[in-house]
Amino acid sequence: MKEETILDVLLYLFEHYFYEDPDAVADRDSLQNGLLQAGFSPAEINKAFDWLDELAQQRPLAAPPRGTIGPVRMYVEPELAKLDTETLGFLMFLEQQGILDAAQRELVIDRVMALDQDELDLDDLKWVVLMVLFNQPGAEAAYAWMEGQMFADEPEPLH
Repeated sequence: MKEETILDVLLYLFEHYFYEDPDAVADRDSLQNGLLQAGFSPAEINKAFDWLDELAQQRPLAAPPRGTIGPVRMYVEPELAKLDTETLGFLMFLEQQGILDAAQRELVIDRVMALDQDELDLDDLKWVVLMVLFNQPGAEAAYAWMEGQMFADEPEPLH
């Protein structure tokens, strides 16, 4: 059996609680009990809650204006070790298309680096992007676009 990761717990939470009905999300104790019943270890559950707490603490008070081109992002060695060319290209694509702004990109990278995985594939990155956008005020359109990309059989072209 594959060892569970923080991302596994986060995906389970997102798919079974947050995505279905975000207003009906139970308190942390209920969520923790549900995760324990689903077979996740207490250590991984606590790490996932810490990850979510960090994400919530980094929520901006107001969304920056869209469409502004920021500086070029230079990646450091630990980031390059975790993110391959495909995932870095996808991040650049999302920023160029206005799905992510520079601050959201940085938040995605921060949350990726906080995961307990040595490498992240494109699908894992997409889930992190979706969770970050879900948590961002004013990012509803970007979230909806990303959600469509995640669950569509074929990606839709941007217009």
